[in-house]
Amino acid sequence: MKITKFGHACFLIEEGNARILLDPGSFSTVPKLPDLSAVLVTHEHFDHLDVEVIRRLRLENEAVQIITHAGVGTKLIEAGIAYTEIQDGEEIDVAGVTVRSFGVDHAPIYGPVPCQNTGFMVADRFFYPGDAFVVPPTRVEILALPTGAPWMKLAEAIDYAKQVDPKVIIPAHDALYIAEFREGPIQRTITANVAIPYRQMSEGSVEEF
Repeated sequence: MKITKFGHACFLIEEGNARILLDPGSFSTVPKLPDLSAVLVTHEHFDHLDVEVIRRLRLENEAVQIITHAGVGTKLIEAGIAYTEIQDGEEIDVAGVTVRSFGVDHAPIYGPVPCQNTGFMVADRFFYPGDAFVVPPTRVEILALPTGAPWMKLAEAIDYAKQVDPKVIIPAHDALYIAEFREGPIQRTITANVAIPYRQMSEGSVEEF
């Protein structure tokens, strides 16, 4: 299996005759990818789903399948993009490689569950849980482990890795450490739930109080 990371949670997985792209979102730079077999989307948040990137990939690859759940599917249909729906526990064959779905809900950030989420197992080897810590009922060889997000703490990631017990871990969901993320989604999440003035302070900025 060959895995290429395009940033944050976006991976190209090449196994056998299959070329499968996972979570092309706005924090990832996705190049032209000829002979793409499928695109998998774990959930609808912008850092995992960039509709315009998917539209471009469809134009570049007429036969590519877009595989996701109904929550993301609603967004795709609104954009005029057809998709193949997958349910929790279901498997789909992609160019001779099995893709399996595990999980239903995004991890809570604050308050209710924000949206639907599914993890994907590819070729019974690689697993990415999306924005959740779902444990698949099968052995995992390669775990794409979320390492930073508003919905998690590092201790949870460590415990999750121990519970899944893969042969190897690769980091995922790591854009938390870049300024564009710190100064955007995190601020919006806080201000949406706290009625207190919020002043963003970037490196080198000065505020008087």
